[in-house]
Amino acid sequence: MKFLAIIPARYASSRFPGKPLAMLGGRPMIEHVYRRVSSVMGDDVAVATDDSRIAEAVEAFGGRAVMTSASHRSGTDRCREACDIIGGDYDVVINVQGDEPFIAASQIRALMGCFDSPEVDIASLARPFPPTGSYDTLADPNTPKVVTDTQMNALYFSRSVVPYVRDAAHEEWPSKVGFLTHVGLYGYRVEVLRSITGLPQSPLELAESLEQLRWLQAGYKIRMALTEEPTIGIDTPADLAAAEAMLRND
Repeated sequence: MKFLAIIPARYASSRFPGKPLAMLGGRPMIEHVYRRVSSVMGDDVAVATDDSRIAEAVEAFGGRAVMTSASHRSGTDRCREACDIIGGDYDVVINVQGDEPFIAASQIRALMGCFDSPEVDIASLARPFPPTGSYDTLADPNTPKVVTDTQMNALYFSRSVVPYVRDAAHEEWPSKVGFLTHVGLYGYRVEVLRSITGLPQSPLELAESLEQLRWLQAGYKIRMALTEEPTIGIDTPADLAAAEAMLRND
């Protein structure tokens, strides 16, 4: 199979405008993401953006940038347009968020490995929540949770804590159930990517503001791979400061 990695990156962000160009360890954040992805994917990597400043920054460090529409609702939609522009005979598109400068090679490979099974339409990652972790951390709605079947296909994603643990105090929940939190790295077969970007938003997606629920509700399977690797998704300037500290220790 041939894999293409696309990193959607937009300049406009309500909480952190210009985030892809924020400096981290003396380099723009998008460069850290690009170099980590290309260590696995080689030349089959591109940044999909709607802003010439991001495109120029990517090209300045030797990366490939693809200009896409400013009207996309999601990174998945931007990936689809970039895939169509790039062309080629790719089988699977890997969608890596542009604010994940610590994405690990093992995570990308785990995602790619899901497509060894021909029945897999879409793949993503989940991280086991530590049994000694706090309930308040688990319950953070900015950290989606996922439950799976015995084949590691996602049954549901939620900002709420799922499953509900009956007859136990909240503080005991992490030690009672093997909770999984979702890591927002995706892979799609190219024909599936083209199909799901044509779907209308679903009721569950609108309720939870999680686009993967649109795909589940439409009947697509999402195979989950496990990762133990720590990552920091950078949504605010405060997150960037934490990332600087992590980079010094990496």
